[in-house]
Amino acid sequence: MNWPEDDYMESSLPRLGRNTQPENGKSYIMYHGTNKEAVEDIKRYGFCQSEDGMLGRGVYVSRDIRKASHYPLSADDHKRRVLELIVNVGRVKKIDCQGHPMQKTWHDHGYDTAWVPSNCGMVPSGLEEDCVWDPSRIKVRKVIKPKFLPTSDRYQDDDSDDDIC
Repeated sequence: MNWPEDDYMESSLPRLGRNTQPENGKSYIMYHGTNKEAVEDIKRYGFCQSEDGMLGRGVYVSRDIRKASHYPLSADDHKRRVLELIVNVGRVKKIDCQGHPMQKTWHDHGYDTAWVPSNCGMVPSGLEEDCVWDPSRIKVRKVIKPKFLPTSDRYQDDDSDDDIC
């Protein structure tokens, strides 16, 4: 896996637009929401896969800081932290509707990351989400405070009718 080796290279990483599909093999800035108690363990030992979720096993991240800022859902706002990450996405599979044939099996088909575009009907918030199979593809760049914006400030997507497979 190719990781940037210095701050200059890290600062030049692309930040993708709202519904730009990640390119295979590239690294991007993304975010993960957690609680302040878990931050040091994640920095020290790395991420662990979630056992299950909308996209199955993996580490859930988003390029949208607003999405990450609301996690974990059970935590009070003052206990939430957002990790800014460098994520090497590997081979990416777009999952854009509930019931997609590879919704939970994308990794079995040789993909490293599953990507859910914004406003495709998969996520109630309408915000973009990714699931990375291998935690070693993720490097913590820094810890930041959550950014909360009004829920009415959602992305608009020309493909919002594509929510049924």
